[in-house]
Amino acid sequence: MARLSEAPVVHPDVELTETTLGRFTEIGRGTRIAHSTLGDYSYCDRTCDIANAEVGKFANIASFVRVGATDHPLDRASLHHFMYRSADYWDDAGDDAAWFGRRRARRTAIGHDTWLGHAAQVKPEVSVGHGAVVAAGAVVTRDVAPYTIVGGVPARPLRPRQPQPVAERLIALAWWDWEHERLRAALDDFRALSAEAFLEKHGG
Repeated sequence: MARLSEAPVVHPDVELTETTLGRFTEIGRGTRIAHSTLGDYSYCDRTCDIANAEVGKFANIASFVRVGATDHPLDRASLHHFMYRSADYWDDAGDDAAWFGRRRARRTAIGHDTWLGHAAQVKPEVSVGHGAVVAAGAVVTRDVAPYTIVGGVPARPLRPRQPQPVAERLIALAWWDWEHERLRAALDDFRALSAEAFLEKHGG
């Protein structure tokens, strides 16, 4: 594959609806993204489904992940989408714009430098904090604290990714906002140094 650049790389069979992609982003084959933004350097592997979400920078999204999964009305006589996709069924019935508006208002937030493992799900109105990891197959129904690893159904905290003082310093450093050239200059340190040593060298 060619080197990534300022322009997003969108693989075949991708559906994008009212979506904004940042610099150096990559969208895997067969993915569907609607009413969402992906920050710089974020990517998703193949066959992801992302809706009504704000994804930060440097997010790592594995294959078959679902973010902001849409829901069905539980309090009505039926669950079926004939109630709100009504125009698909009758010539004289319109879609339920209010229902779609409520869905789109239920935003999901994925922080910077996050990792969503294979086939994980993050439900609407949930926030995944900066630096957090969601294990493969997890279903996230509650907010995830920064630099925390969660797993299971429903997802529960497993352990910190970094100790809290280190996590706080990384958030304050906000290296994800660095210019492309500064990231390149620090590449060897990203590769070789522990988080603590990186912070000491780069002023965090």
